[in-house]
Amino acid sequence: MKVMAINGSPRKKWNTATLLEKALEGASSQGAETELIHLYDLDYKGCISCFACKTIGGKSYGRCVVKDDLAPVFKKVEEADAVILGSPIYFGTVTGEMKSFMERLMFPFTAYTDPYQAIFPRKIHTGLIYTMNVTEEDMKERGYTLHLGIQEMVLQMIFGASESLYCYDTYQFEDYAKVVSSRFDPVKKAERRREVFPEDCMKAFEMGARFAKKDAR
Repeated sequence: MKVMAINGSPRKKWNTATLLEKALEGASSQGAETELIHLYDLDYKGCISCFACKTIGGKSYGRCVVKDDLAPVFKKVEEADAVILGSPIYFGTVTGEMKSFMERLMFPFTAYTDPYQAIFPRKIHTGLIYTMNVTEEDMKERGYTLHLGIQEMVLQMIFGASESLYCYDTYQFEDYAKVVSSRFDPVKKAERRREVFPEDCMKAFEMGARFAKKDAR
């Protein structure tokens, strides 16, 4: 059993990375082999619309033909039993690195049939972990739910079961006094960090543990 986590945050030791590490701890608790990949360490770009992955009879049908730092990552995805993607939310969506990764990950496995068909060779679990500075109410009012829900829907279509974990109103800085941030109450932010974030970590742990169970699929 192999469980991968993909960190789409530029930070390796903050909210998103912490939740992904907890998810992998959960997977490890069930005996799974785990790996955490930081996208900001890699050199790549988004889909270049070459359509090599969709060329009839092509050698790269169903695979991304671009040879860059994502190529070995995609090979690992094909061998994994579960993949968990994590990203902070920037202006209502995932980071640019995560968006480019998801384009490259999902497009080759989506066939231009009517209706669309998935050509990933098997079913695996996928998860999405989102961290954001806004509250749950703000997220819904600003329409984040629709956009982020589409990402879950596409992952489910391609890979099988998928689920999302939302972490709201996150603690962004170690010292709010050093940052222009009068919009926020640092005391309330710190309180939420102490009281709610541990619950989010447990949810991430439980996600990883579920994904690693042999009968999860």
